[in-house]
Amino acid sequence: MTAHVIRKKNIPNLLTMLRLVLAGVFFVLLAFYRFDEGRHWLLIPAIVLFIAAAVTDLLDGMLARRWHVESKFGRIMDPFCDKVLILGALCFLAGPGFGFYEWRSVDGLAELGSYQVSGVLPWMIVVILARELLVTGIRGELEGTGHQFGANIWGKLKMILQSVVIPAVLLMVFLMDSEFFLHEALNWTRDILVYATIIVTVLSGIPYVTGAYRVTKSARGA
Repeated sequence: MTAHVIRKKNIPNLLTMLRLVLAGVFFVLLAFYRFDEGRHWLLIPAIVLFIAAAVTDLLDGMLARRWHVESKFGRIMDPFCDKVLILGALCFLAGPGFGFYEWRSVDGLAELGSYQVSGVLPWMIVVILARELLVTGIRGELEGTGHQFGANIWGKLKMILQSVVIPAVLLMVFLMDSEFFLHEALNWTRDILVYATIIVTVLSGIPYVTGAYRVTKSARGA
């Protein structure tokens, strides 16, 4: 094997690992962010890092297929890095850094109210994580018996939508934190994007469930 071929084989895997590094730096920036503490400038480099990480996801698979250098390492690490990036980002968006807290009067008593400016709530992460665990379990079990369950069009749409919505939400939070004047329009746009992502994520798991049902049903009938 020539040095040129070896380099080609390693580049997709290096891009995959670079995504993990970029995700780590992205998480550090979000860990220091607090909506009500005037740190909105942290969101700009965070957006740039997330987009760069998403681009590596596009490039590693494309180059591996074009150069015919797909590997077991890539098949394992590529979806792993994707899940770390997406689920990690959503966890931070649902966390206290993106919460807005204010005292309000309820029945004459002062009560500390909270509002998630990202529009991402903990139950949404539970839904997405449940989908990922279910699909991973189905693919692992059935591919072990020789059945192939590659990514379908819904799965690809899900990943594209997540990769677009997360930086879009960060940008909208940045505009809100910078006292931008279109708060109401930003809130509606944010909620539509977030809920559309949840719906597409759930729908993308249905073909795996129905496919697994057909395989097990045919196996019982064999």
